[in-house]
Amino acid sequence: MRPARWRRSTHLLIGVIVLAAVVIVVALALVLADGGATRSARAVAGTPSPPTAKPAVVPVADTAPKPTLTGLAAALRQPLANPDLGALTGRVTDALTNTQLWEQGSSVPMLPASTNKVLTAGAALLTLDHDARQTTTVVAADQNRQPGVVVLVGGGDPTLSSAPPGSEALYRNAARISDLAQQVRGSGIKVTAIQVDASAFSGPSLAPGWDPADILGGDIAPIEAVMVDAGRIQPLTPESVRSVTPALDAGQALALALGVDPKAVTMATVPMRDGRQLASVQSAPLIDRLNEMMNHSDNVMAECIAREVAVAMGKPASFGGAVDAVTSRLSAAGVDMAGARLMDSSGLSVDDRLTAKTLDEVIATAAGTSQPTMRPLLDLLPIAGGSGTLSDRFVDDQTADAAGWLRAKTGSLTAINTLAGIVTDVGGRVLTFSLMSNNAGPTGRTAIDALAATLRSCGCA
Repeated sequence: MRPARWRRSTHLLIGVIVLAAVVIVVALALVLADGGATRSARAVAGTPSPPTAKPAVVPVADTAPKPTLTGLAAALRQPLANPDLGALTGRVTDALTNTQLWEQGSSVPMLPASTNKVLTAGAALLTLDHDARQTTTVVAADQNRQPGVVVLVGGGDPTLSSAPPGSEALYRNAARISDLAQQVRGSGIKVTAIQVDASAFSGPSLAPGWDPADILGGDIAPIEAVMVDAGRIQPLTPESVRSVTPALDAGQALALALGVDPKAVTMATVPMRDGRQLASVQSAPLIDRLNEMMNHSDNVMAECIAREVAVAMGKPASFGGAVDAVTSRLSAAGVDMAGARLMDSSGLSVDDRLTAKTLDEVIATAAGTSQPTMRPLLDLLPIAGGSGTLSDRFVDDQTADAAGWLRAKTGSLTAINTLAGIVTDVGGRVLTFSLMSNNAGPTGRTAIDALAATLRSCGCA
């Protein structure tokens, strides 16, 4: 038997519930009797109005004041005086009107370093579909004459990954050697040897002006039509030493995945692309690969994407053919290519030459209205203080005002610092710019950043 106190508490609780039920019934009756009066009473009680969305990205106004030539020149005078800039050329253009606001030696050919990739990306956007993919296949050799022999056929995708199934690859959404192996196993052929067909690319695998030491330094690999992890020895390490035989390494990676002796891998002596297909995998879409190329300044990806442009334009898939395709496509789009002398499409060659005018015109064309297919180039540029090769720049007291407001492709070689991109100034005006510093001093990189940051903060209208 429960205590009397429990019974009294229970009775009180039941009474409260009954009373609440009566109140609810009465209130419901009032609502049904006079819905309008109830709604009025609720409005008087201060029911909050629905929230309105406040956009996080606000378009710039066409009426924002344009910097004056004299005002901009005066603002740039002090940062230009830094001797560590060495020999500097540059150009600044109003994006809306495509009018030049400032220039210094902008028609003088300079060493561009990786800002050369701006040209590669621009030509790719003009020529190729955003969803274009590169295919790597495995085909069967003549099983009567070469039983058990299959051929790995490269299609120009350097991001093919040797990472094990289920593990992360260096390149996002990369095709996998493991997938090729699984498909080959399903074909029923017992593989005893592998040949590698890299004939999709032609000409030398190293460009004039490249230092072979950069292979060991992790900056480049010989450009071949098939490779894994862009030729890296350590597939998940961005700065890894690269291989001097990337195509052969790709074949050996397939051999390991199939349980074949890597010594049974050789290079095909004739093209084998027409054999019976046993397996195929595709790269990520072009726009994703361009994003990685630009944000991480990936030299191997740049050279391979430029060859995609060459093939689409009916030119050889070689260094010379790629340069010819990129420069001629941009010239047809209205970019002034005078003074351009390029050995590659990545900017690694010390023999490359471009003008600040050409670089700025590529960016200005992307920002303008004449070539809308180039507009995504602006989205591919690293963000100052936020992403890619600019993630750790524009973060000090001198340049932080430009963080988030400036986007640019970087270029860096020994004593070379370059920037080409777009910035919104404090007045809301969008400017395009290119800055090229050759023979720079020890603080050349911070000096060129300070110069670019002035475009954001000067208030030169």
